Amino acid sequence: MCLSSFFTPSRSEHFIMFSASHWVALGAVILICLLLYAFRLTLQSSPGLRRNIRLLLALLLFSCEAGLQTWYVASELWKSSHSLPLELCGITLFLSAVMLLTRSRLLYSFLYFAGIGGAFIAVLTPNLVYPFPHFRFLLFFVAHGGIIVASLYMTWVEGFRPTWKSVLFTMLCLNLVAACVYAANIYLGSNYMFLLHKPDTYSVLDYFGPYPYYLLVEEGFAFVVFLLMYVLFFWLPQIYRTRRSGSSLGR
Repeated sequence: MCLSSFFTPSRSEHFIMFSASHWVALGAVILICLLLYAFRLTLQSSPGLRRNIRLLLALLLFSCEAGLQTWYVASELWKSSHSLPLELCGITLFLSAVMLLTRSRLLYSFLYFAGIGGAFIAVLTPNLVYPFPHFRFLLFFVAHGGIIVASLYMTWVEGFRPTWKSVLFTMLCLNLVAACVYAANIYLGSNYMFLLHKPDTYSVLDYFGPYPYYLLVEEGFAFVVFLLMYVLFFWLPQIYRTRRSGSSLGR
């Protein structure tokens, strides 16, 4: 594959969801997450290594957005109606990089749910037209995988934890972000965050009914997903550890 075809905005083939390349990309994201978990104790014991990894992850996220904007301009495709980082994943990408640099617990309480949840849905049902090995395909999975890894890193290595209030805080922030993006859509004639209509490609929104009802269903869906993310990975494990500790003390 020549370099020009790697970056070209034209394409002879389209991305196919759940194709071999899609499964490989999903597998790569999952593998990196598993490796992060496997080496969490090693990373915890080295402050210098933790700092360097946070910096590298932040640089990777910023580079992904810079690369996308550069590609838009170089391909003469940049338009305010679709090129600004106003999608949810574009917003959480930037905030994830800031969180890594500042170790902000406030940002973490939002990004653990909105970042991981949004990016996971995105890599599972990508709004993508460029197939492997196009630049946009690789950039898409690196950027969204990076968003997921950023919050998992802060959880497993830096020891950050969300709370029940984090779920409500995330829902409040999402609605505030959506209100601002909706205003931008009206001004720009755009459809960021799919607030005016569904994406042209297949997505989970196809199951949520017509406009505008799918927005309400989407909000309920997000709340359930966030709640499950907290209950399954924090609340239930804490109950198990508490009961196990209590039974050990009673012996």
